[in-house]
Amino acid sequence: MGAQTDRIVKIENLLRRHRKVNFQTLLHELEVSRATVKRDLAFLRDRMLCPIVYDRAEDSYRIDTSHAVGERHEIPGLWFNGKELHALLTAHQLLNGLDPNGALSRHVTPLLDRIHQLIGHTADDQARVMQRVRVVQAGQRPVEAPCFEAVCSALLAGQRLRFAYFTRSRQSHSKREVSPQRLTHHRHTWYLDAWCHQAKALRRFALDAMGQVSVLDDAALEVPLAEVQQALDGGYGIYAGNQVQWATLRFTARAAQWVAHEHWHPDQQLQPQPDGTLLLRLPFVDMTELRMDILRHGPDVEVLEPPALRQAVAEHLQQALAVYSAPA
Repeated sequence: MGAQTDRIVKIENLLRRHRKVNFQTLLHELEVSRATVKRDLAFLRDRMLCPIVYDRAEDSYRIDTSHAVGERHEIPGLWFNGKELHALLTAHQLLNGLDPNGALSRHVTPLLDRIHQLIGHTADDQARVMQRVRVVQAGQRPVEAPCFEAVCSALLAGQRLRFAYFTRSRQSHSKREVSPQRLTHHRHTWYLDAWCHQAKALRRFALDAMGQVSVLDDAALEVPLAEVQQALDGGYGIYAGNQVQWATLRFTARAAQWVAHEHWHPDQQLQPQPDGTLLLRLPFVDMTELRMDILRHGPDVEVLEPPALRQAVAEHLQQALAVYSAPA
């Protein structure tokens, strides 16, 4: 399977680089039998829809660059070696994990079907390849495909969106009209970064909290990406704002073995200590998500600063202890 993939890539590259390639050159370059070369050429032409034509007078092959199949034209360079094909399929599995409803992945399925033909001739071969990658999305909040497609369509077309939105923290419903700026995937959840025309400011909306989504004909207001990043990316996790504080956490020597290799924030600072403990400094705006990550480490972490974060973590630990101290 892998050998044929590499031969097919080599044949296609030869045909792309040279105006014509004779049969003897193909035999020499591939170092296989005449029958194998003919099978590979037939596979490229019939299964992969590569427009190869044969010149009987010169006993040579070439790619007909004017050839089209339906409305599709061959794109020069749209071929991969064996490792690249498998890497692309792995990426497709990851995309399926992020997008269980298929709003994104189903649009690349035709391309993936052709790639499957390269790496496996049978359905069993294809299934074995795809089973080698497993994506676990615990706690995922799924988004309905029509909502996802409407958001992506408006974002890419530069049009405004209107939708109903449910703010869970306030248990409130509202109607929003926004100019989409960026789609963000964070911790198994999709968010839309957008200019809200009601708030007259940049806001972040969870797609799973949207309803009655419609794409408007009005052109979206385009905010410079640097401004979006400055407004929404400065804090910790998904929480936005510009009132940045810094937290200092001390991890035990046991936890430090893992935390030293973790990426918490682009601006984090790691300071290994002589006793094996580890200090982690990082910025945050809203303590909600940072507090959850701290609590995940239980007794293996201590908040040194700021005092408000230290107190909030201590209170949550005390509340948890009270729950387990009461009779079940």
